Amino acid sequence: MSTYLIIGASTGIGKKLADQLVDSGHRVYATYFKNKPTDPGSIEYHYLNVLDENIQFDFVSESLDGLVYCPGSINLRPFARIKPADFVDDFNLQVTGAIKSIQAALPRLKKAENSSIVLFSTVAVQTGFPFHTQVSASKGAVEGLTRALAAEFAPNIRVNCIAPSLTDTPLAAPLLNTDQKREANALRHPLKKTGTTQNIADMADFLLSGKGSWISGQIFHVDGGMSSLRV
Repeated sequence: MSTYLIIGASTGIGKKLADQLVDSGHRVYATYFKNKPTDPGSIEYHYLNVLDENIQFDFVSESLDGLVYCPGSINLRPFARIKPADFVDDFNLQVTGAIKSIQAALPRLKKAENSSIVLFSTVAVQTGFPFHTQVSASKGAVEGLTRALAAEFAPNIRVNCIAPSLTDTPLAAPLLNTDQKREANALRHPLKKTGTTQNIADMADFLLSGKGSWISGQIFHVDGGMSSLRV
């Protein structure tokens, strides 16, 4: 049995991953911000605001096999209408929050034999899309952070990043809230379907597990072929 901490696990990919890990017999500490799960099962949920100045994980066991940072945002607007402060807000949530979480968990990650950190980016970093400057700027920083930390933490802590295309989560609901939007999004992908939380959780599960023990510093494009195929 391994012990994992998932930041932002009340809905979407984080919740799916937490459920999956618990079902596999692992111990999972998870955090929520706005939506505390009403049926947590065996998952140990704790409130956390990643924007707080000091993050502490006193509720986590002394040794931690993996950390997953899930908080994010999808703000798609024309560049001319985005204030510089909006970029800063996204950066604080998606980059600074991850940095503070990793720093707070680092002593526990170091005590494990082969621990793993999983972060999240977006297909829009590698493939330029209009109206994606706000999310791409922050997630591009996440990809740089991934590679730098992987080098610094080797060989004892692996660090990898998953870069999905638009996935069917509550965060993406405004972009998938009609049958027409769902069909249009599916058709944009070479595999002609929209990603699910299960698709992304499976990759995160793999990277946390011993099956991914020789992988670090990588950005995995789990995106229905969006980033590399033209069909």
